[in-house]
Amino acid sequence: MFADARSKRIVLVAHCILNQNAISDGTADFPGTDEALVRHLLESGVGLVQLPCPELNGLGLDRGDPEGANRPVIVENTRIRSALGQAAPARILADLVEQVVFQVEQYRRHGFQVLGVVGINRSPSCGVETTSDRDEEVAGRGVFLEALATELTRRGIDLPMIGVKASQPAASLARLEALLR
Repeated sequence: MFADARSKRIVLVAHCILNQNAISDGTADFPGTDEALVRHLLESGVGLVQLPCPELNGLGLDRGDPEGANRPVIVENTRIRSALGQAAPARILADLVEQVVFQVEQYRRHGFQVLGVVGINRSPSCGVETTSDRDEEVAGRGVFLEALATELTRRGIDLPMIGVKASQPAASLARLEALLR
């Protein structure tokens, strides 16, 4: 089964790496995609699974406050993190985690290698090494990737996660290359 041209190698990628139009107002670093990272992924021959954007799905494109871009990014990110913890967005986040885990299990069940997850450091939802909380960038994961990591661990799946940051292009590419090896 699946004995065709596909590489059978998969990387899960934060939604906004592939679609900056979904990112919170005032925080986009690129017109459309993070071209350097995407180019590197495409050239490596891996399949890309675009993670759902928990902020867009749970709070809307304006993240529940059209004035969000008027606040400093880290303050707005803290507000977004808190809003994602409210009952309705939290249920949506849990559903998104289930959908992603289902995909990971399907790929693994059929002999694909899921290399890992590429998140966005500082993000309140998709941060890996750092996230936003208490109006500052702090060590730790965003709420979505934390929930995803917890569910994967609960199911006995070890999946590496790396964080990238537009302001650190060389370090981001190095982290990505290490994940792809």
